[in-house]
Amino acid sequence: MSMTVAPEQIERIVWNQHHDPFEVLGPHAVQRDGQTVWVVRAYLPNADAAWVILPEERAEHAMQPIHHPHFFECTIDTPELANYQLRIQEGDHERVIYDPYAFRSPYLTDFDLHLFAEGNHHRLYEKLGAHLTEVEGVKGVYFAVWAPNARNVSVLGDFNHWDGRKHQMRKGPSGIWELFIPALAESDRYKYEIKNQAGHIYEKSDPFGFQQEIRPKTASIVTNLDNYTWNDQDWMEQRRHTEPLTQPISVYEVHLGSWLHGSSAEPARLPNGEAEPVVLVSDLKPGARFLTYRELADRLIPYVKELGFTHIELLPIAEHPFDGSWGYQVIGYYACTSRYGTPQDLMYFIDQCHQNGIGVIVDWVPGHFPKDGHGLANFDGTYLYEHADPRKGEHKEWGTLVFNYGRHEVRNYLVANALFWFDKYHIDGIRVDAVASMLYLDYCRNPGEWLPNQYGGRENIEAADFLRQTNHTIFSYFPGVLSIAEESTSWPMVSWPTYVGGLGFNLKWNMGWMHDMLDYFNMDPWFRQFHQNNLTFSIMYAFSENFMLALSHDEIVHGKSSMIGKMPGDEWQKFANLRCLYAYMFTHPGKKTLFMSMEFGQWSEWNVWADLDWHLLQHDSHQKLKQFLGDLNHLYRAEPALYTQDFSNDGFEWIDCSDNRHSVVSFIRKGKDSDDFVVTICNFTPQPHAHYRIGVPEAGFYTELFNSDARKYGGSNMGNLGGKWTEEWSYHNRPYSMDLCLPPLGVVILKLDRQKTEAAIRSREQF
Repeated sequence: MSMTVAPEQIERIVWNQHHDPFEVLGPHAVQRDGQTVWVVRAYLPNADAAWVILPEERAEHAMQPIHHPHFFECTIDTPELANYQLRIQEGDHERVIYDPYAFRSPYLTDFDLHLFAEGNHHRLYEKLGAHLTEVEGVKGVYFAVWAPNARNVSVLGDFNHWDGRKHQMRKGPSGIWELFIPALAESDRYKYEIKNQAGHIYEKSDPFGFQQEIRPKTASIVTNLDNYTWNDQDWMEQRRHTEPLTQPISVYEVHLGSWLHGSSAEPARLPNGEAEPVVLVSDLKPGARFLTYRELADRLIPYVKELGFTHIELLPIAEHPFDGSWGYQVIGYYACTSRYGTPQDLMYFIDQCHQNGIGVIVDWVPGHFPKDGHGLANFDGTYLYEHADPRKGEHKEWGTLVFNYGRHEVRNYLVANALFWFDKYHIDGIRVDAVASMLYLDYCRNPGEWLPNQYGGRENIEAADFLRQTNHTIFSYFPGVLSIAEESTSWPMVSWPTYVGGLGFNLKWNMGWMHDMLDYFNMDPWFRQFHQNNLTFSIMYAFSENFMLALSHDEIVHGKSSMIGKMPGDEWQKFANLRCLYAYMFTHPGKKTLFMSMEFGQWSEWNVWADLDWHLLQHDSHQKLKQFLGDLNHLYRAEPALYTQDFSNDGFEWIDCSDNRHSVVSFIRKGKDSDDFVVTICNFTPQPHAHYRIGVPEAGFYTELFNSDARKYGGSNMGNLGGKWTEEWSYHNRPYSMDLCLPPLGVVILKLDRQKTEAAIRSREQF
């Protein structure tokens, strides 16, 4: 039999050096004596013999090895050749497969490639990665990966014994390699074998993989994200028509892997009753396993609902190899971590949150990624996702790499990733980690270790443009969601819209408030009189951004002490101080975030390897603190004055901020309705104050809505017997005033009872 292809071409296939194996392999129509015949070629490592099967004709044609014992070819005299199969004999074993090189049509359109090249393919995750599909009536999986500088790329998996010779991919425009492999199915494991120009081999997880193996394994898993039936339509429709900045937002920040653990002796159960694989926490806690997303739905959601939080914020749940990174060193940006179950399990968790009236925010980490060999680093043998120059491309402090935001395809990868979580998982917001590290070229770098921008400045203009693009795109597709910046500097207009030059977030963590508050509350109360500015300074800039007040995980690790451990005094004073801090936080302008364990006063720092110290809730003081925070949350949600005008001067007014001698501040929070306001008075010393007078804008009876010193919260139970009537005594430049009792280390919240006031007026008029 004469060869119909040059030996050099066969050698390139055999040595896996061909950028387009379709030029050699699969069916090829040739003219012979004026007639069209088909030549079918296949490279089948380990095969002893092979045949082409034509199912429709019930015919079989033997293939002959040419030039190489595992390179086969046969000629078939037929005008049409469709859906043929290969019968392969390997020793005593035979198998029949569809030839992947018979499916020649590219999956990506020219328009897809154009959008990707300019960085605007918003649903790129529907094109790249591994997708279950059907081509010409044959089911299988389509693979596509961007590796423009690779010499060759192959798909590896159990289906080909992890042999990169068997499923070599074709390189198309824009450097995207693709291949359809028939008969593959959901749950099949795979990786990409990538060879650089020098022939060095890298085995990489799929950057667009929707699921990965449980660490320490690193293969991607073929997954269908469209087979979950959602039941949150009412929530999603309501969210679309809601302006979140005028709503109460109180966030419970959670690390799912350390909130609570199960026992490996009691495996979790799938909906069908089968036991889920046990995922152990670590060797540091023998016998402990992670709870699954479904178990967390059953336990975490009722707990958060009882406490009255509006949202759960999840520390990064994208796949990451090292538990100790808390999830902030991401490998699989499109894969939820398999530690807690499958993508469908996470969807169930979020679905249940929505059905219980709780939004879900996820931490998103576009600022850096780890150097692990199976990840994005040096992906195609070159600096593809990262900068080549370490002065721009490496965070030495964290041992991570920085994305090249100036490259369209990299920017597209990240923008599409943000949209992906909203689209496929129905999340309600992202909290973008370490924004400052993205915005400044000299972040944590010494002189000489960074490169200035084209104007000689330290600002990363490309990163700022990326953030603007991300936020603009998110809100275009998903109105009513949240995009929150953890930005610790004074970069201007972080939470301003992009059309006025802002970065486009709708909330920014108020790191200044957090530091001022923790410094203030760490002091012995006697010294607080000299630091009144710590309490009041935040109002000077409170309305320059849309701020979120956050007491996060970062404040209770690495020797910083737990939240209650920061408080001075004996145990009673520590709890009273903490109640005081939380009450001031919830009445201060801005949305709220608290990290898990803060609600019941855990004494130890957060430990990612352990679960929370739930045993503390058997003690009265911790149980009462938990009740306090729940009541505070419910009050916050019930009073529009505390949240509808968080970001406007119209929503806040000092009564008196200058009484540093007593360490007392008093202020008014106002709703959009001019008649809706509440009065807050905070005493930050353990000295109670009887007959403490404050001015108020209207006459009448002011009900004591909340008192942090109430007995039910573990306080001394000093207060105002349910409320106080005003007197016609001008004070604090107001026409009326009240004589109050301020409890020690206490916050009192009052509201004008108009109904009771009007009834008293009518009663007086009758006489």
